[in-house]
Amino acid sequence: MLDERVRKVLQTGVAIPAHPLALNARRQLDERRQRALARYYLAAGAGGLAVAVHTTQFSIRKRAVGLLEPVLTLAAEEMTRAEARRPRPLVRIGGICGPTPQALREAALLAKLGYHAGLLSLAALREASENKLIDHCRAVAETIPIFGFYLQTAVGGRMLPYSFWRRLAEIPTVVAIKIAPFNRYQTLDVVRAIAESGRDDIALYTGNDDHIVLDLLTSWRFRVQGRMVQRRICGGLLGHWSVWTKGAVRLLEECHRVVEGGRDIPRDMLRLAEEVTDCNAAFFDAANQFAGCIAGLHEVLRRQGLLEGNWCLDPHERLSPGQVLQIERVYQAYPHLNDDAFVAENRDEWLAG
Repeated sequence: MLDERVRKVLQTGVAIPAHPLALNARRQLDERRQRALARYYLAAGAGGLAVAVHTTQFSIRKRAVGLLEPVLTLAAEEMTRAEARRPRPLVRIGGICGPTPQALREAALLAKLGYHAGLLSLAALREASENKLIDHCRAVAETIPIFGFYLQTAVGGRMLPYSFWRRLAEIPTVVAIKIAPFNRYQTLDVVRAIAESGRDDIALYTGNDDHIVLDLLTSWRFRVQGRMVQRRICGGLLGHWSVWTKGAVRLLEECHRVVEGGRDIPRDMLRLAEEVTDCNAAFFDAANQFAGCIAGLHEVLRRQGLLEGNWCLDPHERLSPGQVLQIERVYQAYPHLNDDAFVAENRDEWLAG
């Protein structure tokens, strides 16, 4: 079961960056920079980390690479270190992939390392029936609480109907859902399913990189058994928030202030929503079906001096032609969104070991 202090943080809504993988020029783990990234996110105000997820590169699980446990361990150590100076616990999320036997092994590893929940990808079960998917989720949930995950089809996800999410909510140890189909109809399916399930303890997090700000500002209302039920997406678990993280934390805090104050959405927040989406298009290489999404994030971190290069484990995974120009364009267009000054002020300390 999830610790109640962690559950409260999760339900309040925090910024959870999806943690990248720091590599050297030989495409081997750079432990010093891997730790520096975690220190950056936590110093920027992130409420937790998501590790061994898509942004960390799924290939860390390959036997020849062997980085799954090392990167999970490094992040866990840095979160333990940071918690000694914080009043609230950090939310520790680890990715879980593969068919059921693999997923169970990964869930057990996360539990052993002190992670609170597993972000459960269903990409490996593309042809499985809904019943099989639910059986898979129930099996994993016996080992570790589940952070459900609606992954967009462009990067390997599958369509998951309302009925799946409604049934997933019946698993008691489902504690949160990352909604990331990049599709308004499918996003609505998830929110409605959770509202109609009667579960008010499942935290909803945006992963919709094309709709981050509006997801955080929107309230959904549904009539359930004769009464109105309102649900909100309270936080974000995002690869996009692995860069310019200080600004992302400020953004989330401002969204919370607007919603909790009952104010109309200010015009500048609507403008900001489109600016963030434009930045995401550059970082994630939307023009090329997200082919350069991880390399794009690495490139921003390289420019800030946190990474040595933008290398990925797969040498064929690289920036797309013209992507650098797009990153430079959004840097020039939206200087108020980057946190370069914050990084420059603290980078040496984070890299000090």
